[in-house]
Amino acid sequence: MNQAVSNTPNTPREGGRFSGLFRRAKSGIDALPMHLPVRLGGTDISQTKATPMRVLGFDQALLWVTLALLIWGLVMVYSASIALGDNPRFSRMNYSQYYFVLRHALFLGVAFVAALLAFQVPMKTWERAAPWLFIASLLLLVAVLIPHVGRSVNGARRWIPLGFMSFQPSELAKLAMVLYAASYMVRKMEIKERFFRAVLPMGVAVVVVGMLLLAEPDMGAFMVIAVIAMGILFLGGVNARMFFVIAMLVVVAFGMIVASSPWRRERIFAYLDPFGENNALGKGYQLSHSLIAIGRGEVFGVGLGGSVEKLHWLPEAHTDFLMAVIGEEFGLVGVLLAIVLFFWLTRRIMHIGRQAIALDRVFSGLVAQGIGIWIGFQTFINMGVNLGALPTKGLTLPLMSFGGSAILLNLIALAVVLRIDYENRVLMRGGRV
Repeated sequence: MNQAVSNTPNTPREGGRFSGLFRRAKSGIDALPMHLPVRLGGTDISQTKATPMRVLGFDQALLWVTLALLIWGLVMVYSASIALGDNPRFSRMNYSQYYFVLRHALFLGVAFVAALLAFQVPMKTWERAAPWLFIASLLLLVAVLIPHVGRSVNGARRWIPLGFMSFQPSELAKLAMVLYAASYMVRKMEIKERFFRAVLPMGVAVVVVGMLLLAEPDMGAFMVIAVIAMGILFLGGVNARMFFVIAMLVVVAFGMIVASSPWRRERIFAYLDPFGENNALGKGYQLSHSLIAIGRGEVFGVGLGGSVEKLHWLPEAHTDFLMAVIGEEFGLVGVLLAIVLFFWLTRRIMHIGRQAIALDRVFSGLVAQGIGIWIGFQTFINMGVNLGALPTKGLTLPLMSFGGSAILLNLIALAVVLRIDYENRVLMRGGRV
């Protein structure tokens, strides 16, 4: 997986090849002082006569942490869903104990292929396609609301059936917002201090997406998309005073949405007292059983497969409340390990984004940081809900929870990050992308 470095840099072909990821070569940099260390993508490199220089083609640590989370997620999906075939809710489906884990494995296979293809796409192509991808996501968000096109589950119309899986347009909208907001900020860089010419159009785009998502309804996805857009505006250099005004308006808007919805208000009250007489069997049911599961796990957990709450007590144990099952089976140690892995993943993605901006690749840098905000914020919300720190909200745990669309778009997004890191390394070796 190492890429060659030479005194006369070669120009890599755009898009790369799969075989190009598995070549290794040695070289030195005569132009650098013999004692001067160079830091390249987290690797310290110094040229000496005794030590040849090796440069990896992309961030292997990021890849391995991602694989670790995916494998752990696959195991936990099997553990959390093994008893769902006996659930009266699925009695007509006649599910086997392997139904959900096999489907999750299928989703992972499809997502890996899509990620490999996404890695081959140069960032220049992603930048050109960003507005069109955003428009496509809007059309899909409209299509999912059309009867007989979108599929309704538990009163929410969020999925488009595709045969072997159901596609969730809101997941595509997250990636589309990252790309579109980054492209928008690059195009508006010279007028970013002007509210009506730079910030207001992006605000309108977020409002349109939000109205479509609230019609499903999917407030969780709207929150993630709004935070992505705000984060990219801030990182793109929008005036801090203007940014805080926008943030206050967004908070007020979410407050009005909650206040105008009786069932959302009930969720807030249930969060404040999940074990109350009126909440334990109502809106606080999921949260109360999530807390019971985590409490049973104590420090080291009850052991893999030993969860009791997943046995028809905790709803959506394999999706939104997978972290509660991790807490019960692996205890505090498992929860802390998951937090550390996701924290490292988010921090590393943000570092790749800063590196791209330092190389004057603003679009690529904002895209990477936008993906970092997406994964970090959604993980924070999911863990906060499972631990009782935040009101119940239907957001999956990235890379780990059961769900085809989420896994697919998460891996495509991380493939884009690896592509950005690859192009950073090419430029730092004197090549062109």
